[in-house]
Amino acid sequence: MAERSTAAVDVADNGGNEPPTAQAEKATADGSTGPERTAELPVPGDQDTQDGADEAEEPVLAVPELHSGHKLAKRYRLEECITRLDGFSSWRAVDEKLRRAVGVHLLPAGHARARSVLAAARSAALLGDPRFVMVLDAVEENDLVYVVHEWLPDATELTTLLAMGPLEPHEAYRLVDQLSQAMAAAHREGLSHLKLTPGAVLRTSSGQYRIRGLAVNAALRGITADHPQRTDTEAIGALLYAALTQRWPYENDAHGLSGLPKGVGLLPPDQVRAGVHRGLSELSMRALVNNGATASRQEPPCTTPEELVKAVADMPRIKPPEPAFAAPPEYQRTTYQQGNYARPGAIRPGGAVPAHAVPVPPPPLESRAGKALKWTVAALLIAALGLGSWQISEELLDRDKGSGSTPEAPPQDGDEKPKAPAEPLTVDHATEFKPSGSGIQQHEAPLTIDGDPRTSWVTPEYRNYPNFGNYPNRRQGSGIIVDLGTVREVSGVDIDLYRAGHKAEVLAAAESASDPGSLTDFDRRLTPEQTVGKQLKASFDTPTRTRYVLVRITELPPAELANRYRGGISEIRILGH
Repeated sequence: MAERSTAAVDVADNGGNEPPTAQAEKATADGSTGPERTAELPVPGDQDTQDGADEAEEPVLAVPELHSGHKLAKRYRLEECITRLDGFSSWRAVDEKLRRAVGVHLLPAGHARARSVLAAARSAALLGDPRFVMVLDAVEENDLVYVVHEWLPDATELTTLLAMGPLEPHEAYRLVDQLSQAMAAAHREGLSHLKLTPGAVLRTSSGQYRIRGLAVNAALRGITADHPQRTDTEAIGALLYAALTQRWPYENDAHGLSGLPKGVGLLPPDQVRAGVHRGLSELSMRALVNNGATASRQEPPCTTPEELVKAVADMPRIKPPEPAFAAPPEYQRTTYQQGNYARPGAIRPGGAVPAHAVPVPPPPLESRAGKALKWTVAALLIAALGLGSWQISEELLDRDKGSGSTPEAPPQDGDEKPKAPAEPLTVDHATEFKPSGSGIQQHEAPLTIDGDPRTSWVTPEYRNYPNFGNYPNRRQGSGIIVDLGTVREVSGVDIDLYRAGHKAEVLAAAESASDPGSLTDFDRRLTPEQTVGKQLKASFDTPTRTRYVLVRITELPPAELANRYRGGISEIRILGH
């Protein structure tokens, strides 16, 4: 099958230089024939090169003025503009039909690349490989062409991972293994990427790498290549190089990484940074050999993703690092042990034992007064035991006499009846608490009452501040509002959280409340605002009559990465009668 020269959508990748291909190609390397023209908001550093003849004649059309809240096909509601470049724009949106976040790319139907973008998107959608961010829809409507694709809020760009430092050898091995296998599968179907940068690679919370941008991004930017397999292979080699060294393997800085010193050429990774895995260093040079690199030990270069897959398979498998176990605390001896076995530090260097090291027992009662006191206490104890035994025997005799003759008195109207234990109440539905008007993951709110603790409403990652990134529209936090359907007596809560460390509280709306949405609507506090573990349980002595219960989160626990915060709610159970 002939290889198509299109690459995929890359939502927020606005900058950075592409790895150049071989000098003989001179077709699609960044900066090889000139910078790409941009419209409206040009982004410095983005210099993807197009075919010279086509670029000179191609008109750049302005994207129609769109705004947050605009709906496409009465279904996709635009939320936030992420990229505006070269006549097209990229948005974070919400699919109101399926209640999930999606990404959308828009360009005018009269744009010179509109036809190729539609064709590329429909080709990528047919691949159906879960290692790629899936294209969900490609439509031409009302003088607009738009492409809808998955949005992965729990994934982290490789750009962000590399900003924290080089990857461990095992993680870099997994990166090149998964990327090469995914691109080999795409090329077997005639699809290529041509803009495989750190911003196009996502690492999910489960540790899997996914590629966004297959078959659409190159069409959006008009990027082509004479040898697309070689171009994508070199791009994977550049990503592996950056993962090993935290440097971009070219002279220009790109993607937040420093380039190599000018004039020294392409140095192997193990010469750029100490401690780099030798096998991975050689593998990256074999993939980058098209740009003048020299493969160590005379291995042949890898010019296609399929060859790179075989080269990775031939390497000895790199094992993950051993988990670090904390050392057990030092054994603390008690002060009741005497002599040389006293607790550490009790014996001073000179050998003298301090007076407080061993407590001095009280003197025994050996005097006449002491002996008399002991006999008096013993006599009192014997008398108390005899009296107690006599009272118990009298009580047993009275019971025997009255058994079978006097029926048990029925309970009177004024007697207290035992209360039935609280049980989980039926929940009508759950919605996200969004007093600012903008939600976080509204489509995931029903997962908190589905009875499955493995599904959760989870927030995105926020940087630097646990209070939802310190954003003004999150000053009142977020959470889930549970609607019981009718006013019930609430006597307890049992909540499973996404992870430990949330700062949270439980509030209730007034009995007369109807569809509350602001914090002032929930004026009754059921639990104090406090930092909790992975579960928040509470029972109330006095039940509260309400229909609406708010589980409010004001601060998020730390995420896996430093200075990142993420939280969520897995299951909410409201207890009552």
